[in-house]
Amino acid sequence: MLDLKRIPPGAWLGLVLTTAFLVMAIFAPLLSPYPMSEIVGDVWQPSSADHWLGTDNLGRDLLSRIIYGARTTIFIAAAATALSFGLGSILGFSAAVIGGWVDTGMSRLVDLLMAIPTLIFGLVILSVLPSTLTTLILVMGLLDSTRVYRLSRAVAVDINVMDFVEAAKLRGEGWSWIIFREILPNALSPLVSELGLRFIYAVLFLSALSFLGLGVQPPEADWGGMVKENKDGIVFGVPAALIPAAAIALLAISVNLVADWVLNRTTDLKGGRGNG
Repeated sequence: MLDLKRIPPGAWLGLVLTTAFLVMAIFAPLLSPYPMSEIVGDVWQPSSADHWLGTDNLGRDLLSRIIYGARTTIFIAAAATALSFGLGSILGFSAAVIGGWVDTGMSRLVDLLMAIPTLIFGLVILSVLPSTLTTLILVMGLLDSTRVYRLSRAVAVDINVMDFVEAAKLRGEGWSWIIFREILPNALSPLVSELGLRFIYAVLFLSALSFLGLGVQPPEADWGGMVKENKDGIVFGVPAALIPAAAIALLAISVNLVADWVLNRTTDLKGGRGNG
């Protein structure tokens, strides 16, 4: 049972901030003071009682854009991370268990894909495909699955030679049993840690694509696109571009704090069982 008193302060901070971002994403229409794309004032107005964070380059309420941007950014990053982990971990475990030419062929294909810088690869693909949410999720998930594959395969190779896996093979268990019942439960700790890092990377990757104009398209709001829209205001001392940039950094830090705590907790639990 989880003892709330033993949660370290850093983890508490991460949990509170991550929960706040999730609440913003889920209840964006209820929390937003104005519609996402409605022009409600002059260009780059300073913060006031009507507009807590001021307005953007078109006169839209910046707080409302931040709230709706949280929904877009978190949804796309979470979906892409789920796709990359589902695909990468299953293929990585399968390659380690099957071995032979299947392992060699899949690993060389992954090496080939990883040799191309991810951002450049994504830009090339998205330049010829429509920048819809589905396309973004598929491209980000597929490109990121190569990293998950490498980790999953490396972990599974070590587990695959252990006695309990050999015993399962001698019992006549199939590949699916060995992957999901023997390897996966013992590979959760590194995968959980990587999950947080991959989600953060997906947020940063999406923000970079939007900043370059190939991510989420206007008038939809996402934090990377908001930085691009308001970057010219920095010259005039307008902080409208810095606020979504700070939101990206804050989300990355909070998720990383939670992922580190979960990793330490699962490692401690395994150590406790082993000592028992």
